[in-house]
Amino acid sequence: MIDTMRVLVVDDEPQITRVLQTVLASQGYAVRTAPEGRSALSTFTEWRPHLVLTDLCMPHMDGMELCRRIRAVSKVPIVVLSVKGGERAKVEALDAGADDYLTKPFGTDELLARVRAALRRTSDDTGDVAPL
Repeated sequence: MIDTMRVLVVDDEPQITRVLQTVLASQGYAVRTAPEGRSALSTFTEWRPHLVLTDLCMPHMDGMELCRRIRAVSKVPIVVLSVKGGERAKVEALDAGADDYLTKPFGTDELLARVRAALRRTSDDTGDVAPL
């Protein structure tokens, strides 16, 4: 990769963020993590990631609200990673602005394939980010 792709991982479970950070970094991605939506918005604004991976159930600001807030200012791809596997949760997340949804537990190969696909769809189209 000429320009290192930046991925923001948002999850309140430290062991999950550590695993995701390790897996993504091993593939050449620059990774930052946030434990919940409010801090994720701050990191998103200053770091301008190419992709956001977020859980839904988190304190202070959940993943649904994070999707809405990011989508209001950016077209960056958002992939939800959640234990909620029901159709309703998936539809709500997609309607809130998520581009993809992966139910936990998932395999790292599938996750990496979805990350590559999301980044391929947007290529260089991160555009300017409006202030939050």
